Amino acid sequence: MKKPPRNTGRVIIIGAGIGGLATALPLVHRGFDVTVLERHAVPGGKMRQVNGVDAGPTVLTMLDVFEALFDDVGETLADHVTLIPQDTLARHWWPDSGPLDLFADRNRSADAIGAFAGARSKTEFLRFAGRAARLFDGFRDPMMLRPEPSLRALTTHVIKNPSLIRDMGVGQTLKRLLTTSFTDPRLRQLFGRYATYVGGSPDRSPALLSLIWEAEARGVWCVKGGMSALAKTIAKLVETRGGTVKTNATVKKINTAFGGVSGVTLTSGETLYADQVVFNGDPRALALGLLGEASSQTATITKKRARSHSANVWSFQAKPSDIPLVHHNVFFCDSAKNEFAEIERGYIPSDPTLYVCAEDRGQNTPIPATERFEIIMNAPPLTQRAAQPEDHEICHTRTFPRLRRFGLSFSPEPGPQALTTAKSFEALFPGSAGSLYGQTPHGMTAALERPTARTGIKGLYLAGGGTHPGAGVPMAALSGRHAAEAIMTDRTSTSRSRQTVTPGGTSTESAATANALSRSSGS
Repeated sequence: MKKPPRNTGRVIIIGAGIGGLATALPLVHRGFDVTVLERHAVPGGKMRQVNGVDAGPTVLTMLDVFEALFDDVGETLADHVTLIPQDTLARHWWPDSGPLDLFADRNRSADAIGAFAGARSKTEFLRFAGRAARLFDGFRDPMMLRPEPSLRALTTHVIKNPSLIRDMGVGQTLKRLLTTSFTDPRLRQLFGRYATYVGGSPDRSPALLSLIWEAEARGVWCVKGGMSALAKTIAKLVETRGGTVKTNATVKKINTAFGGVSGVTLTSGETLYADQVVFNGDPRALALGLLGEASSQTATITKKRARSHSANVWSFQAKPSDIPLVHHNVFFCDSAKNEFAEIERGYIPSDPTLYVCAEDRGQNTPIPATERFEIIMNAPPLTQRAAQPEDHEICHTRTFPRLRRFGLSFSPEPGPQALTTAKSFEALFPGSAGSLYGQTPHGMTAALERPTARTGIKGLYLAGGGTHPGAGVPMAALSGRHAAEAIMTDRTSTSRSRQTVTPGGTSTESAATANALSRSSGS
């Protein structure tokens, strides 16, 4: 194949999830020719809707990540999306007690816990929250914001900040840390649930993941129009700046030539050329060869490491019973039982904890008679599934009769069309095995084992929740930032090495790169 004429900065991004969009926006702003290809009908990836109901992430945290994304291109986040801060972070019920509200104000949460579980629990919470805050601050820059973290660099950072060693609970699981942190088993259960935010079990996740509580404690926001509205807004901004977002465009193969990527071939047969390709999907799809043999040696660790949890997700509209719901609600299983042990054995838990998002609550608008709901139940990925049928009846039985015991019922109850299972997620996001969070977070070095933005193939980059720094909307957005920065850095390095001097100054290619860099620096 003859190499096409070089078009400086031609980038193709596969997938319009938040990672791909967060890669596209800064690049198109700096003059790169960016095309985003999305296999589904609308942008957003896992930030999706089913019949007008959010069926993916419902929590927007770490707002500064998105403010920085917009500020970087001379925009203000609040000018593009309406954000509604949630005073109540979440409301929690147990079979024989509750509700317990936690708040964006730490002292209010402490007072609520004290009223719920006693003065000792209040003191324990304040101690736990202080530790989580120190861990969050201690690892944000050297881990989350660092494009390619290393064990050596992290070790050096911890040695320079020895108090982190105690706070990390080195060698402990999150469950063990919580056992020594809280006397009340309900609070152990509540804060252990934060491991599920990255697809893990508190039984096997490192104690370091206690910092996830701090990410939520610093604020939770609703997005008017649902979380998918944020993705659509960024996609529109990409197009406004001159980029292309093409939906219903499925990539069949990533093409390579001359030692690096050359573009992609779509299932339609069309071939598109590019200097750089960014894959914003589960990197395991590449390792499995789902986008061609040429990229199958990329992210091979994803075939060796276990997958994170999947979920059974209900998205529907109904009239609820008269129970005081807020936007985020959690109905816990019996604290004496261990739903995660069943998930680890490959089974849908018989007595699950259920997350209920009442999407029309907390919006500063009147609550309609028929509301929108998303219900999430943790489940094993397909790679871990036991010989248990995955059908509507099992999921229905383990969701709605259980909620009725708390006094929550729905009219009408949803049918099979409202349910997304692990098999459904694998069909939506090929190569994921239904896992919603990429590799498992289990193990002390799990966070260092995720693929990073750069790959072994010149011009091929990764972004998304399966890539460093990990799962969750803010982390996926940061992965896009890392991918964009890697592309800009690598382009600069290549251009400098290829720069030639002509009687009139620098070559055309070098001049174009210099122009892009001047825009990058704001000059």
